[in-house]
Amino acid sequence: MINETFISGVFLIGNTQFADPRGKFSRFFCKEELSTVLEGRDIKQVNFSCTESIGAIRGLHYQSSPHAEMKIVRCLKGKVWDVVVDLREDSPTFLSWHTEELSPSNHNALVIPEGCAHGFQVLQSGSELLYMHTEYYNPEYEGGLRYNDPKLKIPWPIPAVDISERDLNHPLISSNYKGIKI
Repeated sequence: MINETFISGVFLIGNTQFADPRGKFSRFFCKEELSTVLEGRDIKQVNFSCTESIGAIRGLHYQSSPHAEMKIVRCLKGKVWDVVVDLREDSPTFLSWHTEELSPSNHNALVIPEGCAHGFQVLQSGSELLYMHTEYYNPEYEGGLRYNDPKLKIPWPIPAVDISERDLNHPLISSNYKGIKI
């Protein structure tokens, strides 16, 4: 199941899990099944994160052109509240955000297209995420937004804790912010 959200290019991907007395099996990635989402892109990097503190927030991060990336994010353990913010300058949903709860029990993944920022809040201790990227990490093109930017008004589900110094120092969106070109 692949469902596009109201933000163009942001998809929720459902996953079928097969179980028998031995345990469970799931396919996390199939290029052919995701061809309509990937549109010719290739997965170039796979990352993993584990966050211990309930309420911790990572993000909101993005990479700008020419190293803009699509991400596919899946929660392997625990539970997170995942957030996508549209930063594309000509998008009809510019500065809109979409959220999904990701966990192993709901078997979902979220696709974050180029030009969108991504972050999440941990709802269960020890939450683990798997990220698949269509571009290599390039720190010179990395950017971020502050999680509590008053212009976005993201209603994080629980009080924020354990935020990195870098994430606390991301700039607020100014009144003349134009977004990013893809």
